[in-house]
Amino acid sequence: MTETVRSHVAALASDELPAYVYDLAALREHAAAVRAALPERVELYYAAKANPETPLLTALRDAVDGYEVSSGGELAHVRAAVPDAPLAFGGPGKTPAEIAAAVTAGVHRWHVESEQELHRLAAVLAEQPGAVVDVLLRVNLAVTTDALDAVPLAMGGRPTPFGLDPEQAEECVRLLTGDGPLGRQLRLRGVHAHLASGLDAAEQLSVAAQIVAWSAALAERHGFPLDEVNIGGGMAVDYEDPAARFDWKAFGEGLAGLLDAHPALTLRIEPGRALTAHCGWYATEVLDVKRSHGEDFAVVRGGTHHLRTPVTRGHSQPFAVLPVDLWPHPWPRPAVTTGRATLAGQLCTPKDVLARAADGAAGLRAADRVLFAMAGAYAWNISHHEFLMHPRPGFHYLGG
Repeated sequence: MTETVRSHVAALASDELPAYVYDLAALREHAAAVRAALPERVELYYAAKANPETPLLTALRDAVDGYEVSSGGELAHVRAAVPDAPLAFGGPGKTPAEIAAAVTAGVHRWHVESEQELHRLAAVLAEQPGAVVDVLLRVNLAVTTDALDAVPLAMGGRPTPFGLDPEQAEECVRLLTGDGPLGRQLRLRGVHAHLASGLDAAEQLSVAAQIVAWSAALAERHGFPLDEVNIGGGMAVDYEDPAARFDWKAFGEGLAGLLDAHPALTLRIEPGRALTAHCGWYATEVLDVKRSHGEDFAVVRGGTHHLRTPVTRGHSQPFAVLPVDLWPHPWPRPAVTTGRATLAGQLCTPKDVLARAADGAAGLRAADRVLFAMAGAYAWNISHHEFLMHPRPGFHYLGG
């Protein structure tokens, strides 16, 4: 936690909690370091699904080459927030209305997920003679590594709703490079293959090398120039060890070696969580501490309807305690006495747990404040906000 965040949360009134607090200066510094670690021919796009808050999008603008969006709503929101930025449009279920809106918005790259999507896109373009869009075929590629079996979100080489099987990709290439109507307004630029989330730098490089090799062979078989390969995002973020960071320097050096073998190729990556997770905190306060069957529970304002990340990933969210010495009530102050406690929210479900049996809660008292770290990605925007209709949190952007 930065001192800027700590002092800001300490100054908030109780009724201003819970609150999301983002350190935009730290975000800009981190994104600039990521950009500096990457070779020139690696384009950096931010996956807006990780956190689409407008101040974060604008804070990233100087470091990223563009933004990846996956719905018509994200498309409109990101276009309004950063009007000049190139956009890549992905997602397995693009509706005809979304496709038309994306064509009108001038999307920079299309990540095509199926043969039908090619036809839908071509049908929209047929109403705009002369218009040409650039597409990457998203491929559900099998790779020779055990790393994908060890991560919670794996999408490569197994049945998923994402992308094209390799043989389906071959057929789409034939449709785009042959004499048929699809190739007239759809320009094949290369391949997209986001295969997993949660890989470290060495694993990412191994997967990237296999994606590039397969893509180069595909292009050679069909005789089209391979301009781009998008290897996706999914750089590991370790909630069990907040101090651990993805090794961007080693990753950049490995990508440079890969590009040396393909001098005409541009690579693109699309990190989301790995860019913004560490810049956000969910700040709240302890409402009560109680004992249940020998275990201590600290009940905090808010809960997983604001910060659903620990439930969706099955981990304890890392946190720090900001002690509050003032206790203005005449009754005894409830406190953790067992040396550890489960931090739970206000919802009427036993699944409303932010951190379970946490040693860091030793001595935690009612009215103390808790700052849950690594809350800058897949946090508020994936949570079930209306359950029990509790107030929404505040949002604070520091260093804007």
